[in-house]
Amino acid sequence: MREDIDKLLAQLHFKGMAESLERILAQADAEALPATEAIYRLLLEEWRYRQERSLAYRLAQAKLPWEWSLETFPFARQPGVNAAQIKGLAGLDFIARAENLVFIGAPGTGKSGLAIGLLRQALINGYRARFYKAQDLFDELYASLADRSTSRLLNRLSRYDVLQIDELGYLTLKPEQVNAFFKLMDLRYGRRPSIITTNLDYADWYELFQRKPLVDALLDRLQHHCITIRIEGPSLRVPENAPQP
Repeated sequence: MREDIDKLLAQLHFKGMAESLERILAQADAEALPATEAIYRLLLEEWRYRQERSLAYRLAQAKLPWEWSLETFPFARQPGVNAAQIKGLAGLDFIARAENLVFIGAPGTGKSGLAIGLLRQALINGYRARFYKAQDLFDELYASLADRSTSRLLNRLSRYDVLQIDELGYLTLKPEQVNAFFKLMDLRYGRRPSIITTNLDYADWYELFQRKPLVDALLDRLQHHCITIRIEGPSLRVPENAPQP
């Protein structure tokens, strides 16, 4: 009978139950568990296994560059960050409201760390998300023009529950890249939020994109449902005990 159960579990791809079967059966014998309790514990192990696998898959697909979380962010070292505000955002209500987050600040102030921490929180809570360095995103958009896959790429990117665009700065952009990026933001507008980190205030985006009418439209959509977080504080890349100038 045990061999038959193992075969059925393998055929049904119930790996969580298969891995815990011997332990649960031993518990059932030792604790005189009723059949319903033993079955429940087996099902619970299968559920836990699938949840862990699903999270691992979402994390892999998100392409996070670092294993940062909000728990590891040094709030005590960055007075320019409102810790209560960030912890409130970790409740993820901004996703349901399709509300964009834009972190603006000098290099090293913790913009990426906070954004990745929130992105990871979304992944843990079952959302599909994707991280992109801004330059990599623009490069991928441009490459898609060669094989005419831009529409498929934009549709895929528009479906992520959260999209993080990191280090939007002074890049050298071609008009085709700018057009594709604006199309992506338009597809996500009012539907799904984006998280952008940048060292450029909004007025500097005109110099970056060089298309005033399009930037006007972009900022109008981006800021319509948006929380802007400006970080004015020290660089966290300076050692904590380094002498101050």
